[in-house]
Amino acid sequence: MPEVILQMKGINKKFGSNQVLSDVDLTLHRGEVLGLLGENGAGKSTLMKILTGIYSKDSGEIIVEGQAVQINTADEGKKHGIRIIHQELMLGQNISVAENIYMGQEIVNKFGFADLKKQLAQAQKLLDQYGLGIKADQILRELTIAQQQMVEIVRAISFGARIVVMDEPTSSLSQSEVELLYSMIERLKKEGVGIIYISHKLNELFDITDKITVLRDGMYIDTVDTGKTDKDELVQMMVGREIENYYYRTNHPALETIMKVEHLADGRLVKDVTFDLRRGEILGCAGLVGAGRSETMQCIMGLTGRTGGTVEIEGKDVCFGSLQEAIRAGLGYVPEDRKLSGLFLQQSVDYNITINRLGELIRMLKIDRVKEQKMVSEKIAEFSIKSRGVDQSVSELSGGNQQKILIARWVLSAEKILILDEPTRGVDVKSKAEIYQLIDKIANNGVSVILVSSELAELINMSDRICVFCDGHTTGMLEKKDFLQETIMTLATN
Repeated sequence: MPEVILQMKGINKKFGSNQVLSDVDLTLHRGEVLGLLGENGAGKSTLMKILTGIYSKDSGEIIVEGQAVQINTADEGKKHGIRIIHQELMLGQNISVAENIYMGQEIVNKFGFADLKKQLAQAQKLLDQYGLGIKADQILRELTIAQQQMVEIVRAISFGARIVVMDEPTSSLSQSEVELLYSMIERLKKEGVGIIYISHKLNELFDITDKITVLRDGMYIDTVDTGKTDKDELVQMMVGREIENYYYRTNHPALETIMKVEHLADGRLVKDVTFDLRRGEILGCAGLVGAGRSETMQCIMGLTGRTGGTVEIEGKDVCFGSLQEAIRAGLGYVPEDRKLSGLFLQQSVDYNITINRLGELIRMLKIDRVKEQKMVSEKIAEFSIKSRGVDQSVSELSGGNQQKILIARWVLSAEKILILDEPTRGVDVKSKAEIYQLIDKIANNGVSVILVSSELAELINMSDRICVFCDGHTTGMLEKKDFLQETIMTLATN
């Protein structure tokens, strides 16, 4: 058994009267990948912020390589060889790879200035050591997201990290980029680095972890050997019970076509897209990163210009010049990045739910608060949104509740067609199940749903048909009987 590199014992943390962590334990061995699993709000982030010095614990012990340590600042965490690779990369986009690697730990010459030549040589040596095929003098923004993540990892190792926390590291990666990350993790394991790997993707945890620790409601539940557990057991540990009908489908769509897209192009990533959408249907859109799925939806919604092709809704040609035009025509659009382009994070729950219907709520230059409250309370109940109140800032809510608020807003305005781009990305298992039930309900109410997702299991279990994209083209439309992962991946790589 490899030696224990990290122990967290009986960790407690309160924010005001809210007990966030209660006697939480965590053990990590040298050269091990430990999955950290739990619903949003289970305490994973708080525990890792305590480990890396962003928060201070109220009580408990942190033991690194056999020595009890106090970690009250991020610098103290780094001093003990602990680094975190955040989901949103903390790098400078307009400086070189070498400058990013040595940011905050610059190699200086005898005059106290950064020795750029030496940094470049040392950085290139590190990059070559890990076989990354990246040039140290490249500007960071020229790299793919996966390559940028590799730079972040190399930066951590160059600081002498012995414990690395990876927070949802594959959320923006294609399958080939995920494999590059996995190979990097295997190298780190061989060098004795301990890795804490946070992910909501259960398949991913089975691929890469040695053990999995589960938290629920701020409490430690158990640590299991990955090879000796299964998805059902992990889900039960996370939520305290089995989730019935995880993928929830009762919908039976009509055969009537509501939208027809033919040879759509935007002059960039959308090259030749053709598909039809039926009333009350859930149409899945499959494809690898860069296939043009999201860009197609943006083009349909009037967010980007069209250079060719047609879009027909209920037999009429449409070409929206703005998102507002699409909304007036009965369309809704939940974008891929809820924080960047979906939510007003600093605004309240009620503001985010009703903003698309604001025109209806204004009477004599004042908002009709009674009508607004009725609209909001109905959606909060229908979508099981958890918050302290309608005036709470959306930034303070869990990812699952944020996503449900965003979907609720667009359901209020989408009378005919609702486009959902990666609607369950970054949310926990329980919230996923709730979102699947909402999608089914939306379709049952006669609204047609376009579901863009990178998770094949999600598409296969929730879609009536699947349209496959590859390199800006549609390469196939599959009926339910033809839903096989191999078939979808073959069409996605044509």
